[in-house]
Amino acid sequence: MEVVRDFERLHLLGEKFCLAIGVFDGVHLGHQRVIQTAMEDARAAGATAAVLTFDPHPMRALAPARAPLLLTSTPHKLELLRQLGVEACLVIEFNREFANTSAEAFVKMVADRTPGLQTICVGSRFRFGKDRRGDAALIREIGAQRGFRLHELPSQTLGGETISSTAVRKAVAAGDLEKAVQMLGRPFSILGTVVPGDALGRTIGFPTANLNRHNEVLPSHGVYAARARIAGQLRPGLVNIGFRPTVKKAASEPVTELHVLDFSGDLYDTDIEVFFIARLRDEKKFASLDELRAQIQRDEQAARRLLA
Repeated sequence: MEVVRDFERLHLLGEKFCLAIGVFDGVHLGHQRVIQTAMEDARAAGATAAVLTFDPHPMRALAPARAPLLLTSTPHKLELLRQLGVEACLVIEFNREFANTSAEAFVKMVADRTPGLQTICVGSRFRFGKDRRGDAALIREIGAQRGFRLHELPSQTLGGETISSTAVRKAVAAGDLEKAVQMLGRPFSILGTVVPGDALGRTIGFPTANLNRHNEVLPSHGVYAARARIAGQLRPGLVNIGFRPTVKKAASEPVTELHVLDFSGDLYDTDIEVFFIARLRDEKKFASLDELRAQIQRDEQAARRLLA
């Protein structure tokens, strides 16, 4: 997938485009339907399917104190889009100046600067432009003037509840991983970069990769069976989120540690996507490192059963 940061670069990627536009935090099933529709349009029109999204999240520029915790950082979101088969992604910097763009001016800019624009696909709840005054009706009106079509996709629901980034955040924070799976169409995952730690895990026989997380939403503290995407390959593992209370120098902030089963090698500076499969237990303080080691052995056995 080609990632560009301005409209001019789109001209190097194709002569005709079908766009999916949105913030797409989490890339849940509703987002995926919007994006898949753009891809279907592109195949039918002999065009290039592209996603137009924003960085940072618009609320970070408009009202930082009220901005939601992110399900996906921009690099993570781009990786998820790549996995969907998106050909190109235009990432627009969302700052105060851009926020003052009127809804009409935004749509006309997209129409004027996107080569051979064929269709725009958005969700029915998509709002844009200064004071969020733009909606699908405005896009449809300008499309009739400029020669492109609009696909407005209805919200998807789960048990009568609208699937949204907010709903996924609540499910993950509440520890309802199954609900998150049903809304995302995949296990909830985080993206992190492996950074040096204190190597304690190695001394007790369970080396861990300490992850500098890119995202902000996390399930509650505890130990989870997980799968880790390393160099394109999924590997089974255990993840601990918490303060490491058994260690003499417990963490002052929550840490995320990944133990990859049956793996040896240097992972420093590697970006790893970790999928949370099932919660095994709460984090707890053990009387000794030997007790901690024995519990991790039981955790590993449970994880192997779940991930088999």
